[in-house]
Amino acid sequence: MTEQLPLVTVVIASYNHAPYIEQCILSVVQQTYPHIELLVVDDGSTDDSVARIEQLQREHGFELRVQQNKGLTHTLNEAIARAKGSLIAPFGSDDIMVSERIAKQVAYMQDKPEVGICAGNIELIDSDGQLFPEPRQRRDIAFRRLDFDDVFMERKPYPPAPTLLFRKEALEQVGGFDPQIRLEDLLIELKITHAGYYIDCLGEVLAQYRKHDSNSSKNTPFMVESILRTYALFKDHPQYEFVRTRFLSSMFLKCSNRDRDYAKQLLRQIPFRSWNKKTWRGLGRLLFSPLERN
Repeated sequence: MTEQLPLVTVVIASYNHAPYIEQCILSVVQQTYPHIELLVVDDGSTDDSVARIEQLQREHGFELRVQQNKGLTHTLNEAIARAKGSLIAPFGSDDIMVSERIAKQVAYMQDKPEVGICAGNIELIDSDGQLFPEPRQRRDIAFRRLDFDDVFMERKPYPPAPTLLFRKEALEQVGGFDPQIRLEDLLIELKITHAGYYIDCLGEVLAQYRKHDSNSSKNTPFMVESILRTYALFKDHPQYEFVRTRFLSSMFLKCSNRDRDYAKQLLRQIPFRSWNKKTWRGLGRLLFSPLERN
């Protein structure tokens, strides 16, 4: 029976997530979908991640490669090049899959060749694996289909990274992930939708996203630089300047009473004619609100 089902390759790039990696891998090997290839790559961890992964490998028989640190995008591209699956699920080594996640996504994508990426909703968990209190616990968002403009202009909620399932042919068509931009999710979504595919987001929880101090989203300058470089690749879009300055205003508001020096750097990049309500709110915080301590 499994020979008739598409093979799904799950790629876990592990990096210093020893407290979480076992739960992550077990959530993959315990999927209800029977036809999964699991590739685990440890990308130069300095904690005891490798020892924990090796113990699980002895029990479950997945492929493990251990390498010096290359970065996430290089690691993903190399794993995808040797993947046997026609569907690819890159998965964070600190997150957890819902047990029926892969089965539901494969069933949905079977007769929809126009869908290059299938996604879903997430629950938020903390470093101990506990659900965040309501209303932050769950992202309950209805089904939505996104094209390029939906993603570029943020007209609909973004697909959460821990739920992305790609057609391998779509990844290959756009040349995979860009090693020059380390925050990979937005760019690959733009590249695939720009190539004519859709992103369909199912209106149900498919994964648990772990929020902790080492999330890349906590590093605001890194995130801002990566997203601005991503947008710049599409600077010919008629709404490029609007999208760029709207993003800068949002980040300025976020940083205005947390990191004032960086907030001022962001403000200098926003032409006065492009100021919006968030810019003015951020300016008020910058001038009059007490500094928050993280």
